[in-house]
Amino acid sequence: MDASVDYFELNRQAWNLRTGVHKDSTFYDIEAFKNGKSSLNPLELEALGDVRGKKLLHLQCHFGQDTLSWARLGAKATGVDLSDEAIALAQQLNEELGLDAEFVCCNVYDLPQHLEGQFDIVFTSYGVVGWLPDLEKWAQVISHFLKPRGTFFLAEFHPMVWMFGNGFTQVEYPYFNTGGPIVEESSGTYTDPDAPIHYTEYSWNHALSEVFSSLLHQNLQITEFQELPYSYYNCFSNTVQGPDGFWRIKGMEDKLPLMYSIKAVKPV
Repeated sequence: MDASVDYFELNRQAWNLRTGVHKDSTFYDIEAFKNGKSSLNPLELEALGDVRGKKLLHLQCHFGQDTLSWARLGAKATGVDLSDEAIALAQQLNEELGLDAEFVCCNVYDLPQHLEGQFDIVFTSYGVVGWLPDLEKWAQVISHFLKPRGTFFLAEFHPMVWMFGNGFTQVEYPYFNTGGPIVEESSGTYTDPDAPIHYTEYSWNHALSEVFSSLLHQNLQITEFQELPYSYYNCFSNTVQGPDGFWRIKGMEDKLPLMYSIKAVKPV
């Protein structure tokens, strides 16, 4: 990696631009959310069960819909994100909805300098680990904030997805983390490809072995692992919606994984 490039700052600027588009999108549908619609999916709801009274830390929370959805279910939820625009919107929604979630704006790696205490649950989901160059540091933060017997849960897009260019027609990127970032000049965003925003983004692909190893190196005990051939979200091109409402690669339905999840427990 080029030490002279502040990848996090440039990605923060990009996510600030995206937030400005996302808040008005039908993809996030803030009005329906304000009226009580949950943003959580079956995968995480089934994995974590009853969260009432539990302290929950949500890493890379964007503008907090999932954090606030957990708060609606009774969790004492704290959300963390790099984007100051996203965190400002999360705090606004929290106040408007009369919830008691808390939000912290910082780089995930720096969170121990910005937040105290430990949590029953550490949660993160969908399009998160690819913005982090070093998963060993990420796992250290997870372990730092997790209580003994606490649960970590990750729901994420499968690293196979990020090997392909637009449309799943050609392999363009490595499955493995090569150390240096994948640099892309981007326009628009997944909620609106034609949105008039332009930015450079920096990301890293992480093989499943890298994700598992980082957690195991912190002595977290992996209790569940799933790979799924669909996406809950219509955020990729060349996908088709099935009768179950989920999205699969057109012409390759159920042949490639689009999501995975890991559940782990911190030992005593």
